[in-house]
Amino acid sequence: MSSSPTAITNESLAPLCARRLLLLGGIGLIIVGMIFGDIFAVFILHQNASRVGASLARAAHAALTGDAAAAQAHSHDVGAFLENRGTKVDTHVHMIDFGYLALLLAILEPWIAFSAAAKRRIAWVFLFGAWLLPIGVFLIHYVGLAHSPFQSIGWASVFADFGGLLVIVALLACLGGLWKHFRSSSRQVQKDELMTSCVAATPMLLSGGVVLIVLGFFGGAWYAAVDLYNHEAQDFTNLSEIATAAASNDAKTVDRALNDYGQLQGDKAVKIAAHAHAIEFGLLAMMLAFFQPYVVLSEVWRRRWAAILLMGSLMLPVCVFLELRYGLVAGGLADVGGLLVILALLAMWVGIFRHTGHLDAGGH
Repeated sequence: MSSSPTAITNESLAPLCARRLLLLGGIGLIIVGMIFGDIFAVFILHQNASRVGASLARAAHAALTGDAAAAQAHSHDVGAFLENRGTKVDTHVHMIDFGYLALLLAILEPWIAFSAAAKRRIAWVFLFGAWLLPIGVFLIHYVGLAHSPFQSIGWASVFADFGGLLVIVALLACLGGLWKHFRSSSRQVQKDELMTSCVAATPMLLSGGVVLIVLGFFGGAWYAAVDLYNHEAQDFTNLSEIATAAASNDAKTVDRALNDYGQLQGDKAVKIAAHAHAIEFGLLAMMLAFFQPYVVLSEVWRRRWAAILLMGSLMLPVCVFLELRYGLVAGGLADVGGLLVILALLAMWVGIFRHTGHLDAGGH
C-alpha cells in the first residue's frame, strides 16, 4: 500500500500551514463524527425511540385515568429522552458539517489573501471552535443547569455557543481574505497545482459524488411530491385522534393512534435521512477528490479506497431507506455502510499524513 509522494511542487502543505491543519483536522472531524454516529445508531437511537414511545403511551393512559401527576411525570420523561437524542444527533451532525467546512476552506486557502501566519491562526481558531461546539452540545444533557449563573442556559451551552462564535469569526476572516484577494487591483492569477493534478481516484470520486448528489436530490423531490403533504395531513389526524380519544376515555383508540403516529414519524425519518445522507456523502466524495494527489498510497489502493468510500456512501442511505420494511437487517447493513466510509476516510487520512511526513523529512 505504499508509493512515493505525488509529484506536486506546491508548498501548500508546509509544516503547520493552514491547508495542512484544515485538511487533516477536517477529515478527523468527519471520522470522529461518523464513529460517534454509528455508536449512537447501534446503542442509543432505537432504544431511545422505544423509550419515547413507551413514555408517551404512559402519559396518555395517565391522562385517561385523570392522574395529572403521572401524566406530567411521563411527559417530562419524554422531554428528557428527546433531549438526550437531540444533543447526540446535533453532536454527530455538527462534527461532520464542520469537517466539510474545513475541507472547503482547505480548497480555498490559496485564494485567502493573508500571510501564512495569519491563515494558520485562522485555521487554529476554526478547528478549536469546531471541536468545542459539538463537545459542548454533547454535554448539555448531562451538565444541565448545574452551577450555571444563568437561569435557562448551562455551562455546556455557553461553551458550545462560544465554539460557534469562534467558527463564525474564522469564517468571516476567510471571507475577508477572499474579498481582499478578488478586490485587489494588482492581484495576479493564483495558481494551485493541486487543482490541476489528477490521479486515478480523482475522476472516480468526482463522478461518483455527482451521482450520489443527483440520487439524493431525486429522492428528496420524490418525497416532496408523493409523501410530504400526506405526512403533514397524517400528523394532524393522528394527534387529533389522540386528543379526541383521551377526552372520551377510549384507550384502544389512543393506543392505535399512538402506534400510527410512531410509524409515521419513522417513515418520515428514514426518507429524510436517506435523502440527506446521499447528498452529504456526494459532497464529501467530490471534496476528497481534489486532495487525492496528497494521498501517499499506490494507485491501486487509491482506487480501492475511493471505491469503498463510494460503495459505503451508497449502501448507507439505501439501507436507511429500507429500515422500516426490513427492520434490523437493513439497519445493520446501513451501519456496515457507515463503517466502510469510516475505513476509507481513515485510509485517506493516513495517506495524507504520510505525504506530510515525506515533505517534512525532505526539508531536513
